[in-house]
Amino acid sequence: MKFPKERIDYSAIVDREPIKLPGGARVVVWPIVNLEVWDITRPMARTVLAPPMGQTLVPDFPNWSWHEYGMRVGFWRFLAMFERFEIVPTLAINAAVCLEYPRVAGACKDAGWEFMGHSYVQGPIHQLEDQKGTIEKTLETIRSFTGKRPRGWLGPGLTQTYETPDLLTAAGIEYIGDWVFDDQPQTLKTANGPLVTLPYTLEQNDIPMMAVQHHRSDEMWQRTKDAFDRLYLEGAESARVLAVAIHPYISGVPHRIKYLEAVFEYMKGHEGVLFWPGERILDWYLSIRGAK
Repeated sequence: MKFPKERIDYSAIVDREPIKLPGGARVVVWPIVNLEVWDITRPMARTVLAPPMGQTLVPDFPNWSWHEYGMRVGFWRFLAMFERFEIVPTLAINAAVCLEYPRVAGACKDAGWEFMGHSYVQGPIHQLEDQKGTIEKTLETIRSFTGKRPRGWLGPGLTQTYETPDLLTAAGIEYIGDWVFDDQPQTLKTANGPLVTLPYTLEQNDIPMMAVQHHRSDEMWQRTKDAFDRLYLEGAESARVLAVAIHPYISGVPHRIKYLEAVFEYMKGHEGVLFWPGERILDWYLSIRGAK
């Protein structure tokens, strides 16, 4: 069992040597689309409609249907948006999506999106009877569907145990998004060598923003614009990474999608901004780290 500070030393961003992006770019925007499978026989991953009398009921058809809307409708708005802006996002995908929603997973594959492991179905890593086996099942299911084994991993709900980093590197994973503690990539120590952490986000993430904090629909626009403006300013000295994490049943609905589109249009209008999937950020970071 290893605690976080046994895996990585404290590092103040102001004490680091500046890191640079190709072509003098300042910021990498890392878009992540999350696709999940919600098992109707279990309590839902999250709820928009509180259960009657505060008691969780199974089956929970109202909240299951809320998620299902994203797979039937919201996802296709995302696909059209990224095609329009010529952006290739990372797909944090429950591997079971490849089997239960092949039309959706196939569209992502055809569009060239990066597939990142996101467990097999949606549920906390802590509740798995066989974490190692589930990781392998996840990666192999994705490999079978896409022809390529994922290089990255995001725990469902960003959950992990003390042992998860070691299990992931043993399975060949090279980067994770679960440690939301920086604006630049960092490196963890594991029993099987280094594991890179990419700056995923709980702030520019529509789950906390909309499903937990219950902000107005335009919050995604304002908050992400403000975050981008600050990182763009700081990125003139040393590169920054801005993640934007979205779910089709939340940001893909009619009253929110225009604000998400406005965010990407705004960021696209700036010089020195790169839109990269996770594995490309990883390769850049490994290249500059190796040059030091």
